[in-house]
Amino acid sequence: MSDFMNFLRKIRRFFTSLIIIFIAFHGILYIYCLITPKIQITRNQSYYLYDSEDNLIFNNYSWLNLDEISDYLIEATLSTEDRHFYYHIGFDYLRIGKAIINNITSKSLSEGASTITQQYARNLYLNYDKTWKRKLEEALLAFELEAHYTKKEILEGYLNTINYGGVYGIENASRYYFGKSAADLTLAEASMLAGIPQSPANNSPLANEKVAKERQQTVLKLMYNNKKITDIEMKNAFLEKLDYIGESNTSITSGKLYYKDAVLSELKSIPGIPESILTTGGIKIYTTLDEKAQNELETSIKNKNMGELQVSAILIDPNNGEILALVGGTNYNNSQFNRAINAKRQVGSTMKPFLYYAALENGFTSASSFISEKTTFSFSNNKKYTPKNYNDKYANGPLSMGAAIAYSDNIYAVKTHLFLGEEKLVSIANRLGITNKLEAVPSLALGTEEISLYDMVDSYASFANMGYKVNGHFIKKIEDNYGNILYEYKPVETNILNESLVYILNEMLTYTHDTAFIDYNYPTLISLLPKMTKKYAIKSGTTNTDMWIIGYNKDAVLGVWTGYDDNREFSANDTSFHKDIWIETMEGYLKDKSNEWYKAPNNIVGVLVNPITGELAKDDDKKSKMFYFIKGTEPYTDNNYDLDAIFREDTENNNN
Repeated sequence: MSDFMNFLRKIRRFFTSLIIIFIAFHGILYIYCLITPKIQITRNQSYYLYDSEDNLIFNNYSWLNLDEISDYLIEATLSTEDRHFYYHIGFDYLRIGKAIINNITSKSLSEGASTITQQYARNLYLNYDKTWKRKLEEALLAFELEAHYTKKEILEGYLNTINYGGVYGIENASRYYFGKSAADLTLAEASMLAGIPQSPANNSPLANEKVAKERQQTVLKLMYNNKKITDIEMKNAFLEKLDYIGESNTSITSGKLYYKDAVLSELKSIPGIPESILTTGGIKIYTTLDEKAQNELETSIKNKNMGELQVSAILIDPNNGEILALVGGTNYNNSQFNRAINAKRQVGSTMKPFLYYAALENGFTSASSFISEKTTFSFSNNKKYTPKNYNDKYANGPLSMGAAIAYSDNIYAVKTHLFLGEEKLVSIANRLGITNKLEAVPSLALGTEEISLYDMVDSYASFANMGYKVNGHFIKKIEDNYGNILYEYKPVETNILNESLVYILNEMLTYTHDTAFIDYNYPTLISLLPKMTKKYAIKSGTTNTDMWIIGYNKDAVLGVWTGYDDNREFSANDTSFHKDIWIETMEGYLKDKSNEWYKAPNNIVGVLVNPITGELAKDDDKKSKMFYFIKGTEPYTDNNYDLDAIFREDTENNNN
């Protein structure tokens, strides 16, 4: 018996020692936090976004004192997020213990036990990575907040900065969802909003009302269990019908929220801008957003019944790289993933202008021809490649580069790609700014690589400005709350392409909607011609899961992508949305601008040719078309090369 008692005493001493060490550690840590400089939270994460005309478009700062916020919202938040908030010093150890056990059991960090103080610390200064390093940093910051601020100040700061489905701060959220101040929220409204922060993308009633109602019910039950509301109040609040506005008095639209996110992403990448800039309060960010362009783009998308089909679009000024408009998805409330910036998708035939510029740079002309017919390409490693044209249509004879662009002929593209050597396309894409590590394979010419819309539009800008690399950007200038300029964009132009070759390419890209090419096939974008009042260079691209169109003139480059997030294949009803959005946006935005096209460089000459074959036009030809050439490379009867013969010879040599 004495041995057992000794064992119990040892256990008691062990746990007593642990408790003493634990208390001592907390005391030392608390004292350390007290003597460290006080971290500032007032007006944290406050910033103002302005458009290109210096009009305020977004302000995330609507700070309310705690006594200006509905008691229902406060109690709903405490019951849901941290019911022991007023009784801990930053950590709820019972919840932490339970979460640790569950995480060890599941071998993950999926379950959290963050208090409001910890969440506030993370929202202010950290990211959302589920790593031990981030959790330790969060713990230290939570201690500092508890050491320097009262519970009221911490709760007030939390409610004024938390994410309510892409809208930050309770006042902004209240006005966005219900068109009223947070002081006037009913129990039903407050319990709905309090349920959003747990999973902002999923719990917003505008994203999924069914999920949001389930979460509201959980919030109400927790309030009832904590004796904050009665059973009758709980039931009535759940049954109350809520009307959602989905707008705010700052006219921030779904598209502008995507634009805002892109601005904040760029802000983090600007050298010399401190990471704490959003915590200093009141910074002004002057953006390149053109309200007219953005409204034209959003209106066109809004007028389409696209179902689950997603869309992204970017409109850029090719002369200075200013991104005038952006949409990252059909509905920001449903998904904050910015497809215009972050998604990488197969680009299809929008890759071909890169290829054909490389061809022009390596001796091809707009009249250079290959035989377009069903072809199987064989390689020395016994591999075979059999690309097909859309609708299985082929010229079954010589096809000019101009016609190959008009019809988006895949056989011509692959022959050109292999003729040049696959590294040539990789090289020109890199020169134009494609940052992907591209694989030099035969299918690269047909756009099998996944590239972001941002990179594609940014690269096309070099065609639109006749050969200069300009950096796409969202931010023109940043000022602090005292008016000091912290950053100002300095344009940098680098000549990377030959102006004369770009002119020839730009002309060929107008063939995609030119009636001169109506023959055995139709130009790919001929359906847009009746809606055009200006001249455009355009290329579309199609895969089983992605629809692209990128086009431009001197004033604007617009790229539009449509597809499904789950990579499902298109239905017959999905195939024209991207083209309609493109033409409606460009025509609307450029309505009051001139129709001036590019001026031909002095060394460019025009020659009438058969547009299909590229041969010199004859008197008995049914049609002819002016093709453009660098002087000295225009076709004569005695200088036409049989490219297919050279291609076959090169292929045989390589295989041997």
